Amino acid sequence: MSGGRILVTDDDAAIRTVVREALRREGHIVEVAASVAEQRRLMKSFQPQVLVTDVVLPDGNGLDVVPELLAENPRMPVIVLSAQNTLTTAVRATEQGAFEYLPKPFDLGELARAVADALAASAAASASAAPGGSTEDLPLIGRSAPMQEVYRTIARVVANDLTVLILGESGTGKELVARAIHDLGPRAHKPFVAINMAAIPRELIESELFGHERGAFTGAAARTAGRFEQAQGGTLFLDEIGDMPMEAQTRLLRVLQAGEFTTVGGARSIRADVRIIAATHKDLPRLISENAFREDLYYRINVVPMRLPALRQRAEDIGELARHFLDRAAQDGLPRKQLDPAAIGRLSLHSWPGNVRELENLMRRLAALSREEVITANVVEQQLGGAQPEGPPAMAPTGGLADSIELHLARYFSTFGKDLPPDGLFDRILAEVERPLLRLTLAAVRGNQLKAAKLLGINRNTLRKKLTERGIDSRDIRRGG
Repeated sequence: MSGGRILVTDDDAAIRTVVREALRREGHIVEVAASVAEQRRLMKSFQPQVLVTDVVLPDGNGLDVVPELLAENPRMPVIVLSAQNTLTTAVRATEQGAFEYLPKPFDLGELARAVADALAASAAASASAAPGGSTEDLPLIGRSAPMQEVYRTIARVVANDLTVLILGESGTGKELVARAIHDLGPRAHKPFVAINMAAIPRELIESELFGHERGAFTGAAARTAGRFEQAQGGTLFLDEIGDMPMEAQTRLLRVLQAGEFTTVGGARSIRADVRIIAATHKDLPRLISENAFREDLYYRINVVPMRLPALRQRAEDIGELARHFLDRAAQDGLPRKQLDPAAIGRLSLHSWPGNVRELENLMRRLAALSREEVITANVVEQQLGGAQPEGPPAMAPTGGLADSIELHLARYFSTFGKDLPPDGLFDRILAEVERPLLRLTLAAVRGNQLKAAKLLGINRNTLRKKLTERGIDSRDIRRGG
């Protein structure tokens, strides 16, 4: 991706010059600074889409100012350069929120690729945070830590043709991720062709993938192009590849190795100019041990593995997803509905075996069947089957907020049965408490951040940082009253 606005901060004049010229050749607008003070001065008149900064600067540590810069510019990726090539520096760069860390001496091509990935991530984040913008055109929704890791991986692979293997339970959105990789990459103007390997009869898989000639088999009355040919120049998405028969796996492996294929009944080789993205909910290493999946094919498609989190592992995204699906239902002609906070709380207690697909179906059902404009927790309970989560009895809390939270957590733990919830529980619970606290406080002061900060007992910069982290726009609260 070219045409970005880049700010480079390094105390070494030679490095500044080399990096500036290299990035300019890539089509970027580049400004350079030699210190933290000069960096801040430039950022008042120059709004970079990406910041490239050294760690050791004449007037301070470049890493120390990263959190403050991200609080002021939350969608600006920061790439950190450092001659302190230690694990501690790399870990600290990640902890401070850096998008990428490159030890010196670094390869200019690697830096250019990191900038391109950062620009792609920045563009996606800006689109998703546009005030008043609809999420209808967004491929993925969610601000949780597991989804941020997914976005980061997508940003790294969109600019290249590496084969991606998407792993995750059914209903987690594997095809949406494949489409996002295609739509954000250089093949976006070419076809995206998806094929579900589990839905095709075994005897027709080769014909579906590679096409067939007239007379190749009984019923082949005309030449038919296969999915490889249909996807030429674009992306071929092989969904549920774990269900592919062994004989078809062998043929697919030959195509991936040779880069060309022949139709069934044909003799002419056709070049396969496609990017391969595969997906499965199955445990491929286990299938390999059972001789049900080729080990060499596994290593051929598992170049960049990407694991999608189950919905129960990203509970803080449930409210945003549910509202999105209700908006889509309204756009499709169903009555417009809203969720009250208690309803979202009840949704977060569900284990979601069907993941995002199950949530979408529930929201459409609620939009169609619920009589009230505002959907309550009782209505959600009825549509989920009326079953309470296993665990402690659903007694009314008597000790105020502490008892309510304890009951909520007990139910949450019980949804995992004998297993434990995913790591990061502390931050997820804080996010769940902070979000309604911030929203209700802002609503009480009609969106005035100074009054909200005073009411909460925190400074305004801390409030702004928390609003950004929790995905809350005070302008929306002000408009909505």
